[in-house]
Amino acid sequence: MNALSLTPAERQQIDQGAWFSRLSEPLRNDILQRAFVRRLSDETMLSHRGEPAEEWCGVAKGAVRVSSVSLAGKQISLTYVEPGTWFGDIALFDGLPRTHDAYAHGDTTLLCVRKPDFRALLQAHSELYDALLRLNCRRLRLMFDMIEDLNTRPLAARLAKQVLLLARSYGVQEGDETRIGLQLAQEDLAQLLGASRQRVNQELKALEREGAVRVEPTRLVVLSRDRLLAAAAR
Repeated sequence: MNALSLTPAERQQIDQGAWFSRLSEPLRNDILQRAFVRRLSDETMLSHRGEPAEEWCGVAKGAVRVSSVSLAGKQISLTYVEPGTWFGDIALFDGLPRTHDAYAHGDTTLLCVRKPDFRALLQAHSELYDALLRLNCRRLRLMFDMIEDLNTRPLAARLAKQVLLLARSYGVQEGDETRIGLQLAQEDLAQLLGASRQRVNQELKALEREGAVRVEPTRLVVLSRDRLLAAAAR
């Protein structure tokens, strides 16, 4: 890979990713040498459900929206893959087609490793098997937590928890406030929570009245992390 293909900020997002930064230096270097850079504009489709898996990717800038289509034909956002996160390995392991659609959310930069190079990395570095196993165990734990929250916690608590997670992943500190850099409409937020936009709007207004957040047209600003934590624990 040409090191100049990534901007310094993009390279920093990859290098400081929680998973990637824990790999050995030889493995990190080998991944970077085999990767190529892909730049996508907002809403560009990266892959669609049912197609063969050909690449393993890490997000260096922007985000990737993972979505599905409801029985009524409506696009539903399931999650957003944040900078520093790698994805796409599951389908390369089991050889089955992609299970969801993936789109760029905002201007997005990816590091991509083609399937043959991914397999070569696995053969050359047994460490990668263990690292990906740990990564997928973490994904399973997060999925179980999400299912538990969906079935046992009120929407207000789930919303507060989701805002805290977004602030941790995409937060930009501005004095005492934390602006969430990921641009999300209330409909997008509602889809992540499995609720209607109207109910999410009501709960956001309640958090705003409590002084926990400020709601802007396409952004959320966290005013008090402590108040959000209290709301998430209700």
